[in-house]
Amino acid sequence: MQLKRVVVTGMGALTPIGNNLEAYWEGLRTGKSGSAPITYFDTEKFKTKFACELKGYDPNDFFDRKEARKLDRFAQYALVSSDEAIADSGIDLNVVDKFRVGVVWGAGIGGLETFQNEVIGYAEGDGTPRFNPFFIPKMIADIAPGNISIKHGFMGPNYTTVSACASSANAMIDALNYIRLGHCDVIVTGGSEAAVTIAGMGGFNAMHALSTRNESPETASRPFDATRDGFVLGEGGGALILEEYEHAKARGAKIYAEVLGGGLSSDAYHMTAPHPEGTGVVKVMENCLMNAGLKPEDVDAINTHGTSTPLGDVAELKAISKVFGDHAKEININSTKSMTGHLLGAAGAIEAIASILAMEHSLVPPTINHSVVDEQIDPSLNLTLNQAQEREVKVAMSNTFGFGGHNACVLFKKIG
Repeated sequence: MQLKRVVVTGMGALTPIGNNLEAYWEGLRTGKSGSAPITYFDTEKFKTKFACELKGYDPNDFFDRKEARKLDRFAQYALVSSDEAIADSGIDLNVVDKFRVGVVWGAGIGGLETFQNEVIGYAEGDGTPRFNPFFIPKMIADIAPGNISIKHGFMGPNYTTVSACASSANAMIDALNYIRLGHCDVIVTGGSEAAVTIAGMGGFNAMHALSTRNESPETASRPFDATRDGFVLGEGGGALILEEYEHAKARGAKIYAEVLGGGLSSDAYHMTAPHPEGTGVVKVMENCLMNAGLKPEDVDAINTHGTSTPLGDVAELKAISKVFGDHAKEININSTKSMTGHLLGAAGAIEAIASILAMEHSLVPPTINHSVVDEQIDPSLNLTLNQAQEREVKVAMSNTFGFGGHNACVLFKKIG
Protein backbone atom coordinates (compact mmCIF):
# COMPACT_ATOMS: atom_id res chain seq x y z
CA MET A 1 0.00 0.00 0.00
CA GLN A 2 1.32 3.43 -0.98
CA LEU A 3 1.22 5.75 2.03
CA LYS A 4 -0.34 9.18 1.46
CA ARG A 5 1.76 12.31 1.93
CA VAL A 6 0.74 14.55 4.83
CA VAL A 7 1.23 18.31 5.09
CA VAL A 8 0.53 21.12 7.56
CA THR A 9 -1.91 23.67 6.15
CA GLY A 10 -2.91 25.66 9.23
CA MET A 11 -1.61 26.53 12.68
CA GLY A 12 -2.84 28.30 15.79
CA ALA A 13 -1.08 29.21 19.03
CA LEU A 14 -2.09 30.52 22.44
CA THR A 15 1.10 30.75 24.50
CA PRO A 16 2.76 32.60 27.38
CA ILE A 17 4.74 34.67 24.87
CA GLY A 18 2.00 35.39 22.34
CA ASN A 19 -1.75 34.83 22.07
CA ASN A 20 -1.85 34.01 18.36
CA LEU A 21 0.47 32.58 15.73
CA GLU A 22 1.99 35.90 14.69
CA ALA A 23 2.58 37.07 18.27
CA TYR A 24 4.02 33.68 19.21
CA TRP A 25 6.58 33.89 16.41
CA GLU A 26 7.50 37.43 17.44
CA GLY A 27 8.10 36.21 21.00
CA LEU A 28 10.22 33.31 19.75
CA ARG A 29 12.20 35.45 17.33
CA THR A 30 13.07 38.07 19.93
CA GLY A 31 13.83 35.69 22.79
CA LYS A 32 10.96 36.78 25.02
CA SER A 33 10.52 35.20 28.45
CA GLY A 34 6.97 34.27 29.44
CA SER A 35 7.80 33.62 33.09
CA ALA A 36 6.48 36.00 35.76
CA PRO A 37 4.93 35.94 39.26
CA ILE A 38 1.70 33.93 39.41
CA THR A 39 -1.50 36.01 39.37
CA TYR A 40 -4.10 33.23 39.59
CA PHE A 41 -3.82 32.53 43.33
CA ASP A 42 -1.90 33.53 46.46
CA THR A 43 1.55 31.90 46.34
CA GLU A 44 2.82 33.15 49.71
CA LYS A 45 3.30 29.64 51.11
CA PHE A 46 4.44 28.01 47.84
CA LYS A 47 8.06 27.10 47.12
CA THR A 48 7.66 28.37 43.55
CA LYS A 49 5.80 31.63 43.10
CA PHE A 50 6.04 32.06 39.33
CA ALA A 51 4.98 30.37 36.11
CA CYS A 52 4.44 31.05 32.41
CA GLU A 53 0.80 32.17 32.49
CA LEU A 54 -1.04 33.53 29.48
CA LYS A 55 -0.89 37.33 29.32
CA GLY A 56 -3.98 39.35 28.49
CA TYR A 57 -6.15 36.31 27.86
CA ASP A 58 -9.84 36.97 28.57
CA PRO A 59 -12.31 34.12 27.89
CA ASN A 60 -15.02 36.72 27.26
CA ASP A 61 -13.17 37.69 24.08
CA PHE A 62 -13.93 34.23 22.69
CA PHE A 63 -16.94 32.81 24.55
CA ASP A 64 -20.14 34.16 26.04
CA ARG A 65 -20.26 33.97 29.84
CA LYS A 66 -22.57 30.96 29.94
CA GLU A 67 -20.38 28.99 27.54
CA ALA A 68 -17.16 29.93 29.35
CA ARG A 69 -18.55 28.59 32.65
CA LYS A 70 -18.98 25.17 31.01
CA LEU A 71 -15.35 25.00 29.86
CA ASP A 72 -12.23 24.40 31.90
CA ARG A 73 -9.38 26.65 30.82
CA PHE A 74 -7.60 23.77 29.05
CA ALA A 75 -10.68 23.24 26.85
CA GLN A 76 -10.97 26.97 26.19
CA TYR A 77 -7.35 27.00 25.03
CA ALA A 78 -8.07 24.06 22.74
CA LEU A 79 -11.00 25.82 21.09
CA VAL A 80 -9.19 29.15 20.70
CA SER A 81 -6.03 27.69 19.16
CA SER A 82 -7.90 25.24 16.91
CA ASP A 83 -10.22 27.99 15.65
CA GLU A 84 -7.16 30.01 14.63
CA ALA A 85 -5.64 26.99 12.88
CA ILE A 86 -8.86 26.15 11.02
CA ALA A 87 -9.20 29.77 9.86
CA ASP A 88 -5.50 29.84 8.90
CA SER A 89 -5.94 26.70 6.77
CA GLY A 90 -8.63 28.31 4.63
CA ILE A 91 -10.71 25.12 4.66
CA ASP A 92 -14.27 25.73 3.45
CA LEU A 93 -16.35 24.09 6.16
CA ASN A 94 -19.37 24.12 3.87
CA VAL A 95 -17.61 21.99 1.26
CA VAL A 96 -15.24 19.63 3.10
CA ASP A 97 -16.45 16.08 3.79
CA LYS A 98 -16.82 16.27 7.57
CA PHE A 99 -16.93 12.49 7.91
CA ARG A 100 -13.29 12.57 6.77
CA VAL A 101 -12.19 15.31 9.17
CA GLY A 102 -11.02 14.15 12.59
CA VAL A 103 -9.78 15.72 15.82
CA VAL A 104 -6.91 14.04 17.68
CA TRP A 105 -5.86 16.14 20.66
CA GLY A 106 -3.29 15.84 23.43
CA ALA A 107 -3.61 16.72 27.11
CA GLY A 108 -1.45 15.35 29.88
CA ILE A 109 -3.78 16.32 32.74
CA GLY A 110 -6.96 17.94 31.43
CA GLY A 111 -9.33 19.87 33.69
CA LEU A 112 -7.18 20.06 36.80
CA GLU A 113 -8.56 23.40 37.99
CA THR A 114 -12.12 22.14 37.72
CA PHE A 115 -11.30 19.00 39.70
CA GLN A 116 -9.40 20.99 42.30
CA ASN A 117 -12.17 23.56 42.84
CA GLU A 118 -14.96 20.99 43.06
CA VAL A 119 -13.09 18.89 45.62
CA ILE A 120 -12.18 21.97 47.68
CA GLY A 121 -15.83 23.03 47.58
CA TYR A 122 -16.95 19.63 48.85
CA ALA A 123 -14.29 19.54 51.59
CA GLU A 124 -15.34 22.96 52.84
CA GLY A 125 -19.03 21.99 52.95
CA ASP A 126 -21.09 19.98 55.40
CA GLY A 127 -20.55 16.64 53.65
CA THR A 128 -23.49 16.98 51.29
CA PRO A 129 -22.27 16.09 47.78
CA ARG A 130 -23.13 19.33 46.02
CA PHE A 131 -21.20 19.20 42.75
CA ASN A 132 -21.58 21.29 39.62
CA PRO A 133 -23.46 19.30 36.94
CA PHE A 134 -20.67 20.26 34.52
CA PHE A 135 -17.95 18.94 36.86
CA ILE A 136 -17.25 15.73 34.95
CA PRO A 137 -17.66 17.01 31.36
CA LYS A 138 -15.46 20.03 32.21
CA MET A 139 -12.74 17.88 33.74
CA ILE A 140 -12.27 14.89 31.43
CA ALA A 141 -9.31 15.20 29.07
CA ASP A 142 -11.24 14.04 25.99
CA ILE A 143 -13.70 16.94 26.20
CA ALA A 144 -11.31 19.22 24.30
CA PRO A 145 -11.50 17.38 20.95
CA GLY A 146 -15.14 16.64 21.68
CA ASN A 147 -15.91 20.36 21.85
CA ILE A 148 -13.88 21.10 18.72
CA SER A 149 -15.79 18.49 16.73
CA ILE A 150 -19.17 19.59 18.10
CA LYS A 151 -18.49 23.23 17.19
CA HIS A 152 -17.49 22.45 13.59
CA GLY A 153 -19.37 19.23 12.90
CA PHE A 154 -16.25 17.10 12.32
CA MET A 155 -17.32 13.45 12.38
CA GLY A 156 -14.06 11.58 11.78
CA PRO A 157 -11.89 10.01 14.53
CA ASN A 158 -12.15 11.99 17.75
CA TYR A 159 -10.17 11.35 20.94
CA THR A 160 -7.42 12.52 23.29
CA THR A 161 -3.96 11.04 23.65
CA VAL A 162 -2.54 11.07 27.19
CA SER A 163 1.19 10.45 27.60
CA ALA A 164 2.12 13.21 30.04
CA CYS A 165 4.36 15.79 28.35
CA ALA A 166 4.47 13.75 25.12
CA SER A 167 0.68 13.87 24.70
CA SER A 168 0.35 16.31 21.80
CA ALA A 169 3.32 14.80 19.96
CA ASN A 170 1.56 11.44 20.23
CA ALA A 171 -1.59 13.13 18.93
CA MET A 172 0.27 14.46 15.88
CA ILE A 173 1.76 11.05 15.12
CA ASP A 174 -1.66 9.39 15.35
CA ALA A 175 -3.11 12.06 13.08
CA LEU A 176 -0.25 11.56 10.61
CA ASN A 177 -0.91 7.84 10.45
CA TYR A 178 -4.69 8.13 10.01
CA ILE A 179 -4.15 10.36 6.99
CA ARG A 180 -1.25 8.31 5.63
CA LEU A 181 -3.43 5.20 5.64
CA GLY A 182 -6.27 6.96 3.83
CA HIS A 183 -8.78 7.04 6.70
CA CYS A 184 -9.04 10.84 6.78
CA ASP A 185 -8.39 13.84 4.56
CA VAL A 186 -7.91 16.36 7.37
CA ILE A 187 -7.21 16.14 11.09
CA VAL A 188 -7.16 18.95 13.63
CA THR A 189 -4.42 18.02 16.06
CA GLY A 190 -2.36 19.60 18.82
CA GLY A 191 -2.73 19.96 22.56
CA SER A 192 -3.68 22.20 25.45
CA GLU A 193 -3.00 22.39 29.16
CA ALA A 194 -3.96 24.61 32.11
CA ALA A 195 -2.11 23.27 35.14
CA VAL A 196 -1.01 26.59 36.67
CA THR A 197 -3.25 25.94 39.64
CA ILE A 198 -2.91 25.36 43.38
CA ALA A 199 -2.85 21.61 42.82
CA GLY A 200 -0.52 21.78 39.82
CA MET A 201 2.07 24.02 41.41
CA GLY A 202 1.84 22.24 44.75
CA GLY A 203 2.16 18.80 43.19
CA PHE A 204 5.15 19.60 41.00
CA ASN A 205 6.82 21.40 43.90
CA ALA A 206 6.35 18.33 46.09
CA MET A 207 8.35 16.24 43.63
CA HIS A 208 11.07 18.92 43.35
CA ALA A 209 10.49 19.29 39.60
CA LEU A 210 10.07 23.07 39.42
CA SER A 211 12.62 25.85 39.52
CA THR A 212 12.47 27.88 42.74
CA ARG A 213 14.33 30.91 41.36
CA ASN A 214 11.73 33.32 42.79
CA GLU A 215 14.13 36.28 42.79
CA SER A 216 14.43 36.14 39.00
CA PRO A 217 11.48 34.31 37.42
CA GLU A 218 12.14 35.67 33.92
CA THR A 219 15.48 33.83 33.82
CA ALA A 220 14.40 30.69 35.71
CA SER A 221 13.94 28.50 32.63
CA ARG A 222 17.56 28.01 31.56
CA PRO A 223 18.03 24.81 29.57
CA PHE A 224 21.62 23.53 29.30
CA ASP A 225 22.90 26.11 31.80
CA ALA A 226 24.99 24.71 34.66
CA THR A 227 22.77 26.52 37.21
CA ARG A 228 19.43 25.15 35.98
CA ASP A 229 17.27 23.93 38.86
CA GLY A 230 14.02 22.64 37.33
CA PHE A 231 11.37 23.53 34.80
CA VAL A 232 8.95 26.45 34.75
CA LEU A 233 5.30 25.46 34.41
CA GLY A 234 3.48 26.94 31.41
CA GLU A 235 -0.03 26.90 29.98
CA GLY A 236 -1.79 27.37 26.68
CA GLY A 237 -2.56 25.51 23.48
CA GLY A 238 -1.27 24.82 20.00
CA ALA A 239 -3.13 23.44 16.98
CA LEU A 240 -2.05 22.16 13.58
CA ILE A 241 -4.16 21.20 10.60
CA LEU A 242 -2.73 18.04 9.05
CA GLU A 243 -4.01 17.34 5.56
CA GLU A 244 -3.48 14.80 2.80
CA TYR A 245 -1.18 16.41 0.24
CA GLU A 246 -3.35 15.92 -2.87
CA HIS A 247 -6.43 17.11 -0.95
CA ALA A 248 -4.55 20.27 0.05
CA LYS A 249 -3.23 20.84 -3.50
CA ALA A 250 -6.68 20.40 -5.02
CA ARG A 251 -8.10 23.25 -2.97
CA GLY A 252 -5.06 25.47 -3.46
CA ALA A 253 -4.08 25.43 0.20
CA LYS A 254 -1.07 27.18 1.63
CA ILE A 255 1.38 24.47 2.76
CA TYR A 256 3.71 25.18 5.68
CA ALA A 257 5.59 21.89 5.72
CA GLU A 258 5.39 18.17 5.09
CA VAL A 259 5.15 15.82 8.07
CA LEU A 260 7.70 13.19 7.13
CA GLY A 261 7.45 10.83 10.07
CA GLY A 262 7.11 10.16 13.75
CA GLY A 263 8.89 7.93 16.22
CA LEU A 264 7.94 6.48 19.60
CA SER A 265 9.80 4.68 22.35
CA SER A 266 9.81 4.08 26.10
CA ASP A 267 12.61 4.55 28.60
CA ALA A 268 11.32 1.64 30.74
CA TYR A 269 13.47 3.10 33.49
CA HIS A 270 11.81 5.38 36.09
CA MET A 271 8.51 7.15 36.76
CA THR A 272 9.98 10.64 36.34
CA ALA A 273 13.74 10.51 35.69
CA PRO A 274 15.22 9.91 32.23
CA HIS A 275 17.72 7.16 31.63
CA PRO A 276 21.09 8.87 32.33
CA GLU A 277 22.52 7.72 28.99
CA GLY A 278 19.36 8.68 27.09
CA THR A 279 18.79 5.12 25.85
CA GLY A 280 15.09 5.59 25.06
CA VAL A 281 15.77 8.99 23.53
CA VAL A 282 18.35 7.50 21.18
CA LYS A 283 15.81 4.93 20.06
CA VAL A 284 12.96 7.42 19.53
CA MET A 285 15.08 9.60 17.25
CA GLU A 286 16.35 6.56 15.34
CA ASN A 287 12.77 5.31 14.97
CA CYS A 288 11.65 8.72 13.70
CA LEU A 289 14.43 8.94 11.13
CA MET A 290 13.64 5.43 9.90
CA ASN A 291 9.92 6.18 9.71
CA ALA A 292 10.64 9.32 7.69
CA GLY A 293 13.16 7.60 5.42
CA LEU A 294 15.89 10.07 6.35
CA LYS A 295 19.53 9.87 7.33
CA PRO A 296 20.93 11.69 10.39
CA GLU A 297 22.81 14.14 8.16
CA ASP A 298 19.52 15.31 6.61
CA VAL A 299 18.45 17.08 9.83
CA ASP A 300 19.20 20.81 10.14
CA ALA A 301 17.54 21.73 13.44
CA ILE A 302 16.29 20.02 16.60
CA ASN A 303 13.85 21.62 19.02
CA THR A 304 14.77 19.59 22.09
CA HIS A 305 12.57 18.56 24.98
CA GLY A 306 15.05 20.70 26.95
CA THR A 307 13.08 21.32 30.13
CA SER A 308 15.88 22.92 32.19
CA THR A 309 16.20 19.98 34.59
CA PRO A 310 19.65 18.84 35.73
CA LEU A 311 19.29 15.24 34.50
CA GLY A 312 17.06 15.58 31.46
CA ASP A 313 19.05 18.15 29.50
CA VAL A 314 22.32 16.19 29.72
CA ALA A 315 20.70 12.87 28.82
CA GLU A 316 19.01 14.33 25.73
CA LEU A 317 22.17 15.95 24.41
CA LYS A 318 24.13 12.72 24.95
CA ALA A 319 21.47 10.94 22.90
CA ILE A 320 21.68 13.53 20.11
CA SER A 321 25.45 13.12 19.92
CA LYS A 322 25.06 9.35 19.73
CA VAL A 323 22.41 9.40 16.99
CA PHE A 324 23.90 12.16 14.83
CA GLY A 325 27.63 11.63 15.43
CA ASP A 326 29.83 14.33 13.91
CA HIS A 327 26.79 15.86 12.17
CA ALA A 328 25.42 16.85 15.60
CA LYS A 329 27.89 19.77 15.52
CA GLU A 330 26.23 21.06 12.33
CA ILE A 331 22.70 21.04 13.75
CA ASN A 332 21.04 24.07 15.34
CA ILE A 333 19.84 22.68 18.67
CA ASN A 334 17.52 24.79 20.81
CA SER A 335 14.93 24.71 23.58
CA THR A 336 11.98 27.06 23.20
CA LYS A 337 10.91 26.07 26.73
CA SER A 338 13.45 28.65 27.84
CA MET A 339 10.82 31.18 26.69
CA THR A 340 7.44 29.46 27.00
CA GLY A 341 8.09 27.29 30.02
CA HIS A 342 6.85 23.72 29.94
CA LEU A 343 3.29 23.38 28.65
CA LEU A 344 3.11 19.68 29.62
CA GLY A 345 0.63 18.00 27.26
CA ALA A 346 0.65 21.02 24.91
CA ALA A 347 4.45 21.19 24.66
CA GLY A 348 4.75 18.95 21.60
CA ALA A 349 2.26 21.05 19.65
CA ILE A 350 3.67 24.50 20.33
CA GLU A 351 7.22 23.24 19.78
CA ALA A 352 6.28 21.60 16.48
CA ILE A 353 4.82 24.95 15.46
CA ALA A 354 8.09 26.66 16.48
CA SER A 355 10.03 24.19 14.32
CA ILE A 356 7.80 24.83 11.32
CA LEU A 357 8.04 28.61 11.75
CA ALA A 358 11.84 28.30 11.94
CA MET A 359 11.73 26.62 8.51
CA GLU A 360 9.38 29.24 7.10
CA HIS A 361 11.48 32.21 8.31
CA SER A 362 14.97 30.60 8.00
CA LEU A 363 15.59 31.61 11.61
CA VAL A 364 16.14 29.29 14.57
CA PRO A 365 14.74 30.74 17.83
CA PRO A 366 17.21 30.99 20.71
CA THR A 367 17.72 29.09 23.92
CA ILE A 368 17.61 32.08 26.27
CA ASN A 369 18.92 32.57 29.83
CA HIS A 370 22.20 30.74 29.30
CA SER A 371 25.17 32.17 31.19
CA VAL A 372 27.14 29.34 32.85
CA VAL A 373 28.68 26.53 30.81
CA ASP A 374 27.87 23.00 31.99
CA GLU A 375 31.00 20.87 31.78
CA GLN A 376 28.83 17.76 31.27
CA ILE A 377 27.66 19.14 27.90
CA ASP A 378 29.71 18.82 24.72
CA PRO A 379 30.93 22.38 23.94
CA SER A 380 30.99 21.65 20.19
CA LEU A 381 27.18 21.47 20.05
CA ASN A 382 25.43 24.59 18.75
CA LEU A 383 22.72 25.19 21.34
CA THR A 384 21.58 28.48 19.70
CA LEU A 385 22.33 30.33 22.90
CA ASN A 386 20.68 33.65 23.78
CA GLN A 387 20.11 34.88 20.23
CA ALA A 388 18.21 33.60 17.20
CA GLN A 389 20.40 32.34 14.36
CA GLU A 390 19.73 32.69 10.65
CA ARG A 391 20.00 29.50 8.62
CA GLU A 392 18.05 27.62 6.01
CA VAL A 393 16.17 24.82 7.73
CA LYS A 394 15.01 22.15 5.30
CA VAL A 395 14.35 19.42 7.88
CA ALA A 396 13.43 20.03 11.52
CA MET A 397 13.00 17.55 14.36
CA SER A 398 10.93 18.11 17.49
CA ASN A 399 11.48 15.99 20.62
CA THR A 400 8.96 15.55 23.43
CA PHE A 401 9.26 13.24 26.45
CA GLY A 402 6.86 12.52 29.31
CA PHE A 403 6.81 11.21 32.86
CA GLY A 404 6.49 7.45 32.70
CA GLY A 405 9.25 7.26 30.09
CA HIS A 406 7.08 8.18 27.08
CA ASN A 407 9.18 9.46 24.17
CA ALA A 408 7.85 10.97 20.93
CA CYS A 409 9.67 12.57 18.02
CA VAL A 410 8.31 14.24 14.87
CA LEU A 411 10.10 15.29 11.66
CA PHE A 412 9.03 18.10 9.33
CA LYS A 413 10.34 19.01 5.88
CA LYS A 414 10.17 22.28 4.01
CA ILE A 415 8.32 22.03 0.70
CA GLY A 416 9.62 23.97 -2.28
